[in-house]
Amino acid sequence: MPTMIHPTAIVHPKARLADGVNVGPYSIIDEYVTLGEGTTVGSHCIITGHTSMGKRNRVFTGAVIGSEPQDVKYKGEICYLEIGDDNYFREHVTVNPGTGEGSKTIIGNDNWLMIQAHVGHNCVLGSHIKLANLATLGGHVHIDDHATIGGVTPVHQFCRIGRYVMIGGGFRAVQDVVPYMIAGEEPLRIIGVNQIGLERNNFSKETIDTLKKAHKVIFRNNMTLKEAIHTLTTEFPQIEEIKHLVDFLNGSTRGIVR
Repeated sequence: MPTMIHPTAIVHPKARLADGVNVGPYSIIDEYVTLGEGTTVGSHCIITGHTSMGKRNRVFTGAVIGSEPQDVKYKGEICYLEIGDDNYFREHVTVNPGTGEGSKTIIGNDNWLMIQAHVGHNCVLGSHIKLANLATLGGHVHIDDHATIGGVTPVHQFCRIGRYVMIGGGFRAVQDVVPYMIAGEEPLRIIGVNQIGLERNNFSKETIDTLKKAHKVIFRNNMTLKEAIHTLTTEFPQIEEIKHLVDFLNGSTRGIVR
């Protein structure tokens, strides 16, 4: 399909738009932007900075993608925003590039960023992630695949949210959230294993049962983190999910939500 640009849109002549890109009324596409095949930009959007998008992304009314980071350390250096394929950026979503010469914010594939969600500088998002309305990520947050962040939920800078995590709406995440778990309440704590999410993604009953046992070791048996890691390593079947849990726990720098 041909590229279609509304007469009221402003597209820099050096911007790179692939076949089938559609730019709506009053939107602005700046010089160093690359938009992949089939990407649709709605009305009154701004895509700026050194931003590259893959194929079939959809950007809805009022979204601002690639504007300068909200970081007092930023001094105008060249930073990047790299976005994969099939992502949805709903109304008034904001996404910032990195801070620090040559640094990046990275977003994978098939993510849903709902109304007024914010992704701060140097964040790394995997794929199949959902950020509900007004979810807010501070700088350097990492979110692994298939995680869901509830609405009006801030995630503190440098936190990591594990794969298949579900965080309820309206809470605050100020430490790392362990993979495969549900977190809720204030202060945030782990409620249990994200069983419904795992079942929907075809995890076997045996794997879910093993993760439930791991949940008890980490969160219910009054063990130190070191003791829990030792138990997971020596007394559990070394399936991929248990190995990933151990790697996550060993790599945590902010401590974990318990």
